[in-house]
Amino acid sequence: MLADVNRITSEEELDNLLSDPPEALVALMRRLEGDILLLGIAGKIGISLGAMARRAIAQAGVAKRVIGVARFSEPGVREKVEAAGVETIACDLLDRTAVSRLPQAPNVIYLAGRKFGTVGQEALTWAMNTLAPGYVAEQFSRSRIVAFSTGCVYPLVTAHAACTEATVPAPVGEYAQSCLGRERIFSYYSQRHGTPICLFRLNYAAELRYGVLHDIAQAVWQGQPVDVTVGQFNVIWQGDVNAQALRALELCASPAAVLNVTGPETVSTRAVARRFAELMGKEAIFIGEEGPVAYLNDASQAIRHFGDPRVCLEQLITWTAEWVMAGGRSLGKPTHFEVNDGRFA
Repeated sequence: MLADVNRITSEEELDNLLSDPPEALVALMRRLEGDILLLGIAGKIGISLGAMARRAIAQAGVAKRVIGVARFSEPGVREKVEAAGVETIACDLLDRTAVSRLPQAPNVIYLAGRKFGTVGQEALTWAMNTLAPGYVAEQFSRSRIVAFSTGCVYPLVTAHAACTEATVPAPVGEYAQSCLGRERIFSYYSQRHGTPICLFRLNYAAELRYGVLHDIAQAVWQGQPVDVTVGQFNVIWQGDVNAQALRALELCASPAAVLNVTGPETVSTRAVARRFAELMGKEAIFIGEEGPVAYLNDASQAIRHFGDPRVCLEQLITWTAEWVMAGGRSLGKPTHFEVNDGRFA
């Protein structure tokens, strides 16, 4: 289905594709026992992930609840989540008492976290990325938990030395350090209670309204320079992230398992900008000089488990180019992929 789509012309169509469940996920829902709780559902990934879970359950013909938890501080988000058939509960995950009142569920996906705005608000970032996971791990010690993390816990490396799950973490900056802290908290409770957990180390999910490809495409289309200070990156279609996160429920283990999640290739920032320029009939303008290192992850293990992503890099680039040229909506949330000093303002 996805390979047959040449152009995405509306947000409705985009949301439908982001939540389209692969058959392997539908099959999982037939054998997965219990309901699914999505903590932090109101973020960029959670809404489409919840919708995909509901669609997979419906196609599997089974009875299973999907419950989404967030503060729901942004107008309209809760209504959008509920329109997808996901039940909702308003809860601040930094409120330990409120977390203790959340309903138990055998399957938990933890999506909450804080990145942008860390500079000057380091204490809040550490609280969100370490205290909240502790409260959640205490409350759901009998559940299996897929905990979203980031490839930023790894050291910056050259293009020929992408990090595997065996690479020793060496986070740069307070955001990345706090993310390793989140992992350590979940790992502690996994060891203490035997809670099966999967640490889901994601490097650059992308859809047409947001992501590193969107940022580069917008710069090329608007005649702005593309910063190539970080000369390589990894990227994966957000719909593939949704499916892999749900399927990772079967990979949870104690001690906690680790899984790198991204696309299969190392992508050149300069080459992608030139490809956008070719598709758009524009000229790619560059600033900066390629540094020797970047955040690069090896997703071979995830590919062995799940197969190749359903959306390849060229298709994602083409979709993004068409979307930007047509004036498609942007979430207005730059990824700051060019940052390599760990400081996320």
